[in-house]
Amino acid sequence: MRRPIIAGNWKMNKTVDEAVSIAVGLKRKFYTFSEADVVICPPFTALSKVHEQIVDSSIMLGAQDMYWEESGAFTGEISPGMLKDVGCRYVIAGHSERRNIFGETDEDVNKKLKIILKHGMIPIMCIGEQLEERDNGMTFEILEKQLTRDLKGFAKEQAARVIIAYEPIWAIGTGRTATPQQAQESHRYIRDFVERLYDRETSVKIRIQYGGSVKPDNIAQLMAQEDVDGALVGGASLDVNSFTEIVENAVK
Repeated sequence: MRRPIIAGNWKMNKTVDEAVSIAVGLKRKFYTFSEADVVICPPFTALSKVHEQIVDSSIMLGAQDMYWEESGAFTGEISPGMLKDVGCRYVIAGHSERRNIFGETDEDVNKKLKIILKHGMIPIMCIGEQLEERDNGMTFEILEKQLTRDLKGFAKEQAARVIIAYEPIWAIGTGRTATPQQAQESHRYIRDFVERLYDRETSVKIRIQYGGSVKPDNIAQLMAQEDVDGALVGGASLDVNSFTEIVENAVK
């Protein structure tokens, strides 16, 4: 039985004080919570202070991105050691906004995944298709290409530690959500492809989240699907009450 994981990606939102306020509110709700892994990913500026608030709770800290070098002349970047130092246990890699706005490639994602694992953190690897690609029947082709390139050179033990977040790009921040059946179809394809890449044991272990306009009123139907193991939540994770509802409805 795969353990559910609900992660909140706060993106470029919230000052340090605002982030701490959300963390304190969530800590009251999930101080001790054993039914799922709950992860919050504030902006870099708030990571340290948020960690101070949640360190003794069941909530875990994640980062929204990271560079693949240990240190050096990389102005504006954040290293894996820096994230580990402030308490991060998870790191998002390859979010569609990083790919589409900042030109991040599958090769970049591959390097990030490897260094995240090297530092003992857990990567949340985002993959997904554009609306035009879905309309042209290319969803599985795009997922296969991303999985093949992003996991290149990974042993099955490494791959099993990666969390895959399927995010249909046409559903991110648009209010449109893949139907539970569409989500299940893509998640099943991802799991079957992981089995072809490695073996059944690895495919059964790996956790696959759904991301894309996840809300309190659609999470239960998504989680009812056999191959949906959690959610990567965007805007709805910025409000204590809505994120709490999502977590609670996910495990009902």
